Amino acid sequence: MRVLIPGIAGGIARKLALRLKTAGHDVAGVDIRPWENAREAGIEVFRGDVRKRVAEDVFRRWKPEAVVHMATVTAFTVPGAERGRINLDGTKAVFDHCAAHGVKQVLFVGRHTFYGAAPDSPLYHSEDEPPRALEAIPELADLVAADLYAAMALWRLPEMTTAVLRLPYTLGAPGTGTLASFLKGRRVPLVLGYDPLFHVLQEEDVVTALQLALEKKVRGIFNVAGPSPIPLSVIVRETGRMGIPLPSQVLSLLLGRAGFPRLSVGALDHLRYPIVVDNRRFLEATGFEFQHSVADMLRIYRESAPVPTSAGWL
Repeated sequence: MRVLIPGIAGGIARKLALRLKTAGHDVAGVDIRPWENAREAGIEVFRGDVRKRVAEDVFRRWKPEAVVHMATVTAFTVPGAERGRINLDGTKAVFDHCAAHGVKQVLFVGRHTFYGAAPDSPLYHSEDEPPRALEAIPELADLVAADLYAAMALWRLPEMTTAVLRLPYTLGAPGTGTLASFLKGRRVPLVLGYDPLFHVLQEEDVVTALQLALEKKVRGIFNVAGPSPIPLSVIVRETGRMGIPLPSQVLSLLLGRAGFPRLSVGALDHLRYPIVVDNRRFLEATGFEFQHSVADMLRIYRESAPVPTSAGWL
């Protein structure tokens, strides 16, 4: 199968590309970021923005059979309006190119934060639930819009096999992504009186899930998860960090200051309320089995991203 990966220079996207290549697929990618050694692995990376004509030229000339769209970003990596343009306009461009150039299968790699964190949410979210609490966390709005746009292809482009995969937070080596960024310092902020459950999946297991979804040609919307969710305080402690519980009013004043991570005030809700997903639909469709336990994940991250030896946060 000829597989094109927009966003291929990302950490998990690189691992997926290498896994698919090893499995016998032809793999290429589009990204504005470089991947210096891709050609040595037999993978061609076209430099460019998925929203620009260069990307459409790749679709026209390379003629992919399947596309794995991983060219979305979070507020941790790209702030402001540009993030919205990348996530929503980029997703629209990818689906337009797929429709125009006969792509048969598309995987949109989304995030479980689609559901939002709210005090009245069910503990386990199913794929049929709408997003919640976007007014409290506006930074999620563009990712939610991109997810919903991708889901529209299920009826708008019925000749194309489309799957929307909502992934939990990931941990692995060398430790990239939203949760890894949150844990990068010696001390990690917590909201006093709260200890929400977090769903976490090891990066190699994420790659396995994406490969299964691609090769089994699943269609629909799927939550992806691995081991049972664990309290945030356990993640902090077992990765060698120190949790600093603070009242939410105090923490909101310290965000982006005194060494604390840059988060929105609304994102504090996610430090209070869990976002946990029901993944039974994906298990039934693919037979996915995770290989890394919670203990494995936290150990791998702790070893690959040791606690900074400097004074660190605070």
